[in-house]
This record gives sequence, C-alpha cells and structure tokens, in this order.
Amino acid sequence: MKLNQLRNMVAIAERGSLRAAARDLGLAQPALSRSVQELEHELGVQLFERRARGMVLTPMGLAFVRRASNVMTEVRRAREEIDQLGGGTGGNIAAAMSIVPHLAIAPHILRPFRKRYPNVELLLIEGLYPTVESRLKDGSIDFYVGPPPEQKMAPELISELLFENERKIFCRKGHPLAGAKSLRELANSDWMTTSVTYSAARELNDLFSSHKLPMPRLALRSQSALTLMISLANSDVLAMVPKQWVDFPFTVGAFETIDIGELPPPPPIVLIKRGGLPLTPAADFLVDLVRRHIPQAAIPTKARKQRAKGRRGTARSP
Repeated sequence: MKLNQLRNMVAIAERGSLRAAARDLGLAQPALSRSVQELEHELGVQLFERRARGMVLTPMGLAFVRRASNVMTEVRRAREEIDQLGGGTGGNIAAAMSIVPHLAIAPHILRPFRKRYPNVELLLIEGLYPTVESRLKDGSIDFYVGPPPEQKMAPELISELLFENERKIFCRKGHPLAGAKSLRELANSDWMTTSVTYSAARELNDLFSSHKLPMPRLALRSQSALTLMISLANSDVLAMVPKQWVDFPFTVGAFETIDIGELPPPPPIVLIKRGGLPLTPAADFLVDLVRRHIPQAAIPTKARKQRAKGRRGTARSP
C-alpha cells in the first residue's frame, strides 16, 4: 500500500468520478483506475461501485477512505511542521469558532498571524462543536473555540477553559421595548435563536418558565452572525447574545441592549483540539494568539490573577 494510492482514493471519493479526480491530480484515467484496482486486490474488498455517472463508495470503501484521509492529513501536517520548524511560513490551518471568538478575538489575531506566517492559507469556520466534532476527530480541523459540548466529549479530544462570559438582550435601534426593565415586559415579543449555544430555544423556554411566564415566540433561527445582524436590524425580533456584540464596530449605533437582571449565565468559551498529536508550529502560534487576546473583562477571576502573576514573574526575570 502506497501513499499515492491513498491520495488517489481520497481524490476519487471527494470528486465523485475518475475523470474529475484524474483532472485534479494530473493523471491519466487508466492509471488512476489501475491504482484503485490494485488497492482493492490487496484489501480483498470492493471499495467503489462503478456507475454511469461516477463512482460511489461501498461501506468498506467509506471506512477505508475515512482512515486514508486521516493519513493524508497527517502526512501534510508532517511536511508543514518540518518546513515551519526550518523557518518556513507556508502551510494550511483550519480553525472553527463560534460567534463570540469571531467578535472578541479574531479581529485582534489576524494581523499578527499574517505577519508571522504570511503564506499560510487560513480557513476560518463559523460554527458550534456539534457541527465540527467529526472534523476535529479526523484532523481536518485543527482546533475549535466556542461553547463546550453538552454531552461527553470524544476521548481523543482535550478541552481548555478560556473564559466565562455574559449575555445581553439585543434589539434594533428605536425598538419599542428598548426601555424595558423586566423579562415580563418582553413576554409577548418575537425572538430569534443564535449560534452562541446549542439549545438557545430550550434556554429561552427555561428562562421564561422559571419566572412563570408563557413560552416566547421563536420567529427566526440562525447559526450565522450576519443573518442575526440583518434580522435584528430589519425587524422587531429580540435575541439573547454575548456581551461582545455591544462594542463590536459593525453593531455600534445600529442596535440597543435591553438591560434586565434576569438572564442566566451563558456557557463558557473553551479551546478544543486533539490530544494525541501536536499542532503544527503555525497552528500553535495561532492558538497562542487566541489565548493572549482573551477579553480581559471576561477572564475568570482566578485565571486573571494567575496571568497577572505570570506577567510579574516574567518582568523580574533577567
């Protein structure tokens, strides 16, 4: 079994046909077909079903491609790591972030990262843990920053607390309920869920029921910050959002907060990555930038004291 056979398998599975895979790899179709046949002969199973409109993975093929993809990802990372350790500035990084780190952290880390690694292709994905878990496990995403999973995390992944957070209720500028002082005044409003947590609908229901109020009306659902901004700015819906929205440049002047003291604490923001294999130097540098640009007001008191102590210790060092 050779690496080029694994590469060919993954390419065919991704493109869906020999012709498309051969074109992307710069190979002749007969050579690519022969590569698959040799692999099937070695494994003793059929990996693809040949159809008129392309090739479809068999159950055995699906299992094999999953492993092959992991191998090819690690081979790529190994090459990038050696290059970066030698002073190279290229490579690829895929990072997933929920809305909070997109608003509070991403604006501060992109320039220093590009300065240090100008030739790295960075893929930033807006999403929550359930939507990226499989890609974290197979290595196609390097790390995730956002709310932790509600269920037990996969054993091959490790989690690190970054900071606790706070919520606000957001509405458009001039909203008729902008001056409300209690949750009861918002009981008959339309709401939209956000991607800040997995179960915003359930959280809203629990919040209102805990104050013996009727369930809120859910008018919109979204997992996109852009959709949230457009919907809030052009309707009377309300949303329970992280406090970082208040000072974000794109929202200042267009939205208002409704200040009530009955909001539950949101889930913390964590960093999740694979525990068995190290990140490349470039990805590790990006993670370090994330840690260094945690919103100061959101750092847990204990962590803030530890950071301050660490800075003082560094200052005293020769």
